[in-house]
Amino acid sequence: MKRWPVEFFADDEGSQPVRDWLDSLPEEVRGRMLARVDLLAEHGPALDFPFTSQIEGRLREIRLRVGRVRYRVLYFFDRTRTAILLHGFAKRTEAVEEADKQIGRSRMDLHEARLEKRSRRGSDHERGRH
Repeated sequence: MKRWPVEFFADDEGSQPVRDWLDSLPEEVRGRMLARVDLLAEHGPALDFPFTSQIEGRLREIRLRVGRVRYRVLYFFDRTRTAILLHGFAKRTEAVEEADKQIGRSRMDLHEARLEKRSRRGSDHERGRH
């Protein structure tokens, strides 16, 4: 069975904020969230509520509730059909805070700009331009 690629967003210094956040979680919570990420790799964009839900546009969230705490990982599928894990956080309210959405959007924009730059560089190289 084909699995969907899932990658951690890396910032300009190479740090992976979602991986760092996952490492900071209690072991049980981390294990359950990684199981959700595995479901995403298994089902791809077809994975839906209650495991994932749309936030806005292509920005989605992986959902996990443990007790009263709602754990979330914002992600999107890029044009290579890879799920990019953008931002992890815990929330105690129903709505995702605008600040969390903004982090997700800015990381999504940065990832897409990097993809575009690699794509242009690749097409320049194919045409003999270096």
